[in-house]
Amino acid sequence: EALNQLTVLHEGAQIPLSSIADFETASGYGSITRLDLSRVATITGDVVAGANGAAVLQQVQAHLEDYRNALPPGYQLTYTGESEDQAEAFGFLQTAMAIGVAAITLILIAQFNSVIVPIIIMLAVALGLIGVLLGLILTRTPFGLMTFIGVISLAGIVVNNNIVLIDYIRQLRDRGLSKMEAIIDGGATRLRPVLLTFLTTVIGLVPLTFGLNVDFVGLFADLAPNIQFGSENTQFWGPMGTAIISGLTFATFLTLVIVPVMYSAFDSLLMHLRASRSAAMSESTE
Repeated sequence: EALNQLTVLHEGAQIPLSSIADFETASGYGSITRLDLSRVATITGDVVAGANGAAVLQQVQAHLEDYRNALPPGYQLTYTGESEDQAEAFGFLQTAMAIGVAAITLILIAQFNSVIVPIIIMLAVALGLIGVLLGLILTRTPFGLMTFIGVISLAGIVVNNNIVLIDYIRQLRDRGLSKMEAIIDGGATRLRPVLLTFLTTVIGLVPLTFGLNVDFVGLFADLAPNIQFGSENTQFWGPMGTAIISGLTFATFLTLVIVPVMYSAFDSLLMHLRASRSAAMSESTE
């Protein structure tokens, strides 16, 4: 009724709006959402508790693939939200890890004045990923962002253990011990520090991995600790703890057994190459 009473001025006369227009009640846009100057329609959803968000997203993508291919020109279907944020975080961590590995390699080359030692240490880090994968498979833990962070943390621990072991072996050889004597004595001497590093790290990560909660207020006030397992934080921190524990367990075996074997093999190969080169130079001189 209010619209029917409106008038418009035309050539000095007030003309009722109802005489030149028809009114109709219909639905319209309450607001227009744009992203990067393009109109967007957003559909949101939450994943039920306990479900794997990445697996659910793959199912949704497979279900909507035909619909996506049938969209007319100018329209597109994209997946954002948590998946987009996770992809960006993965990209950043991959770049950071590549830069970190390159920096560590250069530092090791400068420290040991050798290319062989950094190769051995980086091979130990790479082989340690086998333990991470085995742990994830056994616990049925998905490889997510926190798992990747756990792998990066694991790499630092493995590098440190191997640096200490190989450096001590080289010190023993500088003192006049043979290669095998240095490897055996070095492994025996560094056994306790490596195992202590392994045990302290694993024990410290157990509460984080399994969601162990202790009520310290109740413990000291009423001697009631109210110990609980499986808190909500387990879904966030659990994958990282699982990756470090399983990877470090496997990497400890590598540090104490495989790394000395690789050191001996590479050293023998290097000595053989040097002997062959010296023999070739002697023949050419004669």
